[in-house]
Amino acid sequence: MSEEPQFTNRLARAKSPYLLQHAHNPVDWYPWGEEAFAASREQNKPIFLSIGYATCHWCHVMERESFEDVDIAKLLNSTFINIKVDREELPEVDSLYMEFAQSMMSGAAGWPLNVILTPDLKPFFATTYLPPHSNQQMMGLADLVERIQEVWGGEEHERVVEQASKIVQVFAEGIQTTGEELPDRELVEDTAELLFRMSDPIHGGMKGAPKFPIGYQSNFLLHEYTTESEGRALFVVERTLDMMQRGGIYDHLGGGFSRYSVDENWLVPHFEKMLYDNALLIFSYLETWQITKKPLFRSVCEETLGYLIRDMRHPLGGFYSAEDADSEGHEGYFYTWRLDEIKNILGNEESALFCAYYGVSSEGNFHGRNILHITQRLEEFAQARGLDPGELSDKLNLQRKLLWKVREQRPHPFKDDKILCSWNGLLLFSMAQTARAFGDSAIYEKAIETARFIKKHMWQDNSLLRCWREGAPFNEAGLEDYAFMIHGLLALFETDGGSEWLEWAIEMVEILRERFKAENGAFYQTDGRDPNLILRKVQFSDGAEPSGNAVHCENLLRLYALTLDPQYLIDAEDVLRTAHKFIDNYAPGYCYHVMNLARYYDKQARTFVVALNEQETHLEALRQLLYTTFIPHRSVIWRRENDSVLLEEIPFMKEQKPIEGKTTLYICQKGVCQKPLTDLAEMTSALSIF
Repeated sequence: MSEEPQFTNRLARAKSPYLLQHAHNPVDWYPWGEEAFAASREQNKPIFLSIGYATCHWCHVMERESFEDVDIAKLLNSTFINIKVDREELPEVDSLYMEFAQSMMSGAAGWPLNVILTPDLKPFFATTYLPPHSNQQMMGLADLVERIQEVWGGEEHERVVEQASKIVQVFAEGIQTTGEELPDRELVEDTAELLFRMSDPIHGGMKGAPKFPIGYQSNFLLHEYTTESEGRALFVVERTLDMMQRGGIYDHLGGGFSRYSVDENWLVPHFEKMLYDNALLIFSYLETWQITKKPLFRSVCEETLGYLIRDMRHPLGGFYSAEDADSEGHEGYFYTWRLDEIKNILGNEESALFCAYYGVSSEGNFHGRNILHITQRLEEFAQARGLDPGELSDKLNLQRKLLWKVREQRPHPFKDDKILCSWNGLLLFSMAQTARAFGDSAIYEKAIETARFIKKHMWQDNSLLRCWREGAPFNEAGLEDYAFMIHGLLALFETDGGSEWLEWAIEMVEILRERFKAENGAFYQTDGRDPNLILRKVQFSDGAEPSGNAVHCENLLRLYALTLDPQYLIDAEDVLRTAHKFIDNYAPGYCYHVMNLARYYDKQARTFVVALNEQETHLEALRQLLYTTFIPHRSVIWRRENDSVLLEEIPFMKEQKPIEGKTTLYICQKGVCQKPLTDLAEMTSALSIF
């Protein structure tokens, strides 16, 4: 029998895997909520707010070193009301206090994020990871607590409280909800030039280390390549995606990408795998494949989707959030190998080839173990050794499968199995597009199942809920949840998943307009009903995920192209006006907004209306033509005569009918269509020019 834990705190009632990881700390943790805030006011104690997430390596380290330490816990409990927050469960809390922290800290902020608050939730100190006791490099948590005791109970108390109020006031005055002028078209080219200067021509990505795989930057540059014939853009994207796949950041056995690389070569990753990174990167590799048709980019899409469906999918249809970097007490242990392990599995002779290709050595490249990576492309490697590339590829595939089967027997990293509406929306978008491009009906069905899961389990009383775990949804959705889900639903609609998804997307767009939109401006992060958020933020900057305002601006522009409803364009312009000054200040940090500018100013953007006859003639052929081809800023409508929802939501469609009983393609701009095409050869020729 397992031993009863010595300590149990309030987090034992939580659903968040991150909070549950701390449920048996001796620290007297509270979840974010009124119980904790009331205790802080009644006891006149400051709040120790600690924010992290379930697959965060340094969060684990701080828990082991400090939060499991009885003496440290006594200090924390006597000094503070201690609150734990899962940043993925409450991103608006994380975003708010992360912004405060960045203004108060000299170094970079990250997770775990630890912020000291007054009882009225105003911040006056922030730090990230701290060791339990001070050393030569860093103050320890114990010394910090003692210092806070002196400040809170001494002569500095009033000054600290006043300073905290001023910090909040400055941020409140800086919140911008509206703007006056639309950004100029020139900002698109200016942003591309900045990215060219910042990019690493040798290793791809941005210069320096650590390196983060920011997928949407590649998508932006691909559109620059096609619309402006800018060869540098395609070079940067291909180099980045190629070198990422070669590096250790890519899982060469199981598929999928780790969170980031600590070095400039993409070799040594921080091994945690996040759903949003992989969702965004699938689409980057897909669009690069559409342009180049290089098999590498297709295989990465397929392998990454394969990983997510195999390892990260709930049987009912939603996708889990993340996998940890650690297993068996060591970072990266699950993914790395000793040379003798590989020899035992493949044999001495066969393993020599594998180890040469994947850079495996006796000394290793990561704490005596080996991160698999590729130093030469397969064709170059084969030529140097006089091998047939096809035979070499087959042999390496077989060897990878053998190693993967052995790896599957190892204890797996911890999996954060909560399902987040926002991240599932990002994956839904990429899944739908990729499945249609590759003609994979099984994956497309998985995309439909994902949307149905969200609608059945996370849509209640005409509102989205953010999280789902163990059979129940929880937490009100924010801007990113709505925006990213609309993003995915529009992709389902445009890839011929059915007009029900357009109808639901439009319903959620109306919710955002009513509950989240500032008058004549952009969208707040929340609906404003939570009294415990001391500021209602409007966020424009991109991070690992794109800005919710940016993604929703794209949704609005797409809906305008589909429906010609001018309100969508007005709302999109409001966002672009409000984001203008931020883009001007540092465009690469607002790259998704710049992508929207490119879409907004694209006079060549087309809406393709496929009016299917009763037999749905040429259906598969037209899907292939539309989704294997890279067509910038395209919109696609699949019209069926019995689709009353479609004809109601898109009135101009009533005239775009099959001609003479034949499937007909209409190529339109803002409702004005070219000569309709009924011959497949003519359709193929017309689409080939894009």
